[in-house]
Amino acid sequence: MKSNNQINVPQAKQAMEQFKMQAAQEVGVNLQNGYNGHLTSREAGSVGGQMVKKMIEAYEQGMV
Repeated sequence: MKSNNQINVPQAKQAMEQFKMQAAQEVGVNLQNGYNGHLTSREAGSVGGQMVKKMIEAYEQGMV
């Protein structure tokens, strides 16, 4: 099965990396540049969940 988690706008890659690092810091996960295979599923999920939460908040603020 082919992975579908590629960034559609290549120029956004650095911004997404910074966003991911910020989300990890907010939830207390020690994220490193590059591969993070040492993370538990719970840690990785909490980072992704925090990112989604922030994106939804930004969208909602834009609606006002």
